This record gives sequence, structure tokens and C-alpha cells, in this order.
Amino acid sequence: MSQQDFTACIEACRKCAAACDHCAVSCLNEEQLAQLKRCIQLALECSSICRSTAALMDLGSVYSGQLAIVCAAICADCAEECEKHAAMGMEHCRECAEACKKCVELCEEISEL
Repeated sequence: MSQQDFTACIEACRKCAAACDHCAVSCLNEEQLAQLKRCIQLALECSSICRSTAALMDLGSVYSGQLAIVCAAICADCAEECEKHAAMGMEHCRECAEACKKCVELCEEISEL
């Protein structure tokens, strides 16, 4: 597969990484920090896997599909956790959950190729 085959997923991974970074930093500034520990951890993990996935896809790696599976799993967990906090009015968590869901969708498409 060429890098061009991964273009939409690469972009979604990059956007998700940025949203996760923003979410983690924003959560650190919330008053109920103790309740946000899992959210922060998942956002940081998600950001890291999204960047790695995008980087390997940029290279046209034969491992892109396998990494996309892992990326989708972590993004799904992050989205689920962020949705809990979004329901309490945390906009940064809502934005993160949306970016994660889009990334899950496109990573799952790549993993099926």
C-alpha cells in the first residue's frame, strides 16, 4: 500500500493527537483533577499512538494495518472516557471524543485493507 492510500487516516490521526493533547492539558487545569486521571492517561496514550500510526502510514509501512487496529482500540477507549466528562460540560472532552471517533472509523477501514 502506498502512503496515498492512508491519506484520510493520517489526517484523522494527526487531528486526534492534537485534540487529545489539548484535552489532557485542559483536564490538568480542571478542579476535579482526581476524577480526570484516567481521561488524562488515555488522552496521552491516544495522542502517542495516533502520532506513531500516522508516521508509519506516512512511510507506507507494511505494519500500518496492524498499528491501525491498536490505534482504533485506544481511540475508542479514549472516546468513551471523554464522553463521560463531556456529558458534564467539558467541551475539550467533547472535542476529543469526536476526534477519537473519527480516527476509530478511519483506522478500522485501513485495518480491513
